[in-house]
Amino acid sequence: MCCGTHVSNLGHLQAIKLLHMESKRGHVLLYYLSGQRVLDYLHNAVDTERKMTKLLSCGPENHPNAVEKLLATQRTLAKANRVQLREIAQLLAHKFLHSEVRESVVCVHREDADIDFMNVLANELVPHGILCLVTVGSDKGAGQFLLAGPDDLVSVLGPKVSECLAGKGGGRKGRYQGKATKLSERQKAEDLLRVEVSTL
Repeated sequence: MCCGTHVSNLGHLQAIKLLHMESKRGHVLLYYLSGQRVLDYLHNAVDTERKMTKLLSCGPENHPNAVEKLLATQRTLAKANRVQLREIAQLLAHKFLHSEVRESVVCVHREDADIDFMNVLANELVPHGILCLVTVGSDKGAGQFLLAGPDDLVSVLGPKVSECLAGKGGGRKGRYQGKATKLSERQKAEDLLRVEVSTL
């Protein structure tokens, strides 16, 4: 298959760099660069190599190993962080359940937490009849929310909480969760829940 502009002399191409091949639908695709694109590619590659050498504090030949070590460390730290967040959620639940005055509504926000933290906390509190609102994410920006508790309350209050937080969500069986764009309105949602529960 012809794939390019014809030149009267191969010297006009200056250089050709074969990059790699790829099998696709019974055919082999050959990727290459020619002319000025080879020089541009080389310039970018050298520039990237210099930056990586400075960031990783090692020579180009050791870049792959250095990156693999960093990724392994990141995975280990992420796992440890998840375990710690789970333990924090359990400790918070224990604190609420064993306080002198047990609240019927519990609202917790943690900027660095995740959905696992939300679920652990809710799982600990909901069996005790507590209505639980957990939010995670930017303190004054976007994030996630979970309202958990008695099904009759959650089905009614879930959409209202979502509206307070300018979010979208859904759920069933005592859970209503979604994404919020205004976690800065958490106090408004908390006040709503306390007022609604106090009228029961």
